[in-house]
Amino acid sequence: MTEVVKYRPEPDELSYTFGGREAVLRVRPGTIVELYTEDCFGGRVRGVDDLPSQVCEFPYLNPVTGPIHVEGAEPGDTLAVHFVAIEPARDWAVSSTFPHFGALTSTHTTATLQPPLDEVVWRYDVDVAAGTATYRARRGDYTVELPLDPMHGTAGVAPGGFEARMTITPDAHGGNMDSPELRAGVTAYFGVNVSGALFALGDGHCRQGHGEVCGTGLEAAMNTTVVLDVIKGASTPWPRLESDAALMSTGSARPLEDAYRISQHDLVTWTAELVGLDQLDAYQLISQAGEAPVGNVCDPNYTMVAKVDKRYLGGVSGYDGVHARLCETAHDYLTHR
Repeated sequence: MTEVVKYRPEPDELSYTFGGREAVLRVRPGTIVELYTEDCFGGRVRGVDDLPSQVCEFPYLNPVTGPIHVEGAEPGDTLAVHFVAIEPARDWAVSSTFPHFGALTSTHTTATLQPPLDEVVWRYDVDVAAGTATYRARRGDYTVELPLDPMHGTAGVAPGGFEARMTITPDAHGGNMDSPELRAGVTAYFGVNVSGALFALGDGHCRQGHGEVCGTGLEAAMNTTVVLDVIKGASTPWPRLESDAALMSTGSARPLEDAYRISQHDLVTWTAELVGLDQLDAYQLISQAGEAPVGNVCDPNYTMVAKVDKRYLGGVSGYDGVHARLCETAHDYLTHR
């Protein structure tokens, strides 16, 4: 019987960094973990009058649940995280614009003399049974139902070299990648940098467009279930994702083209390894069959995803079929819970 562990952090148990913090939970490989994650505002923005600048305190933004120590994970291994379920924990979500944050405004690194954007909050009614979130214009009477597509913007492990990185910054350890591809049914792979890996998770979104253009998705608390496993002796240079249909590589950097290059480089070299192709042959194949979904274009580093359908790779799977095995574990859990 697969072990199931439940963990719901108290507010003072939330973390705001990857690294630099002791584990709050220790589990064995293969354990199913049921987690509660708070939204990026720590639950403080609950309505349109709750401006983040007034109710939130920097740097206490984008909290994560964890870290979780996975026994046996050591540097040079890979942590496999299968997302079994991601379910909104409330019947509402919020999004906002900020004066100096987002893709279409001046920031501290892109300084201009134009006035900053207004700080505005949108509140969405979330109907899990109907599978919708309701958008309402703040300066008009337009309303539309958007389909739920829950995902996590922030996931990762502790970086190496005794580093502690703010959760908002994505890099090779994971972090705030904000890719809508990180949804239920997907397995994420993270290279282990410290003993136990120290996995942490947060920043749930009821849905988010590619790029997270305004800087926020439909920010929401989540009840999320994951399976944590260790792949011994397998290195993973940048976070990778695998679904039933596709393989994906991520890259996070500034400028955006470097994030793009990292993700494409990893997918090309991964494809060459899995299929047994010459590197230039893999380069040619990914150039014609690949996709490039945007993760985020707002954070301290930007994130790009390189994606290819497995049918173009002869149906290969990453890491000798770990995704399929964890899917079976997830199916058994969902059947009997």
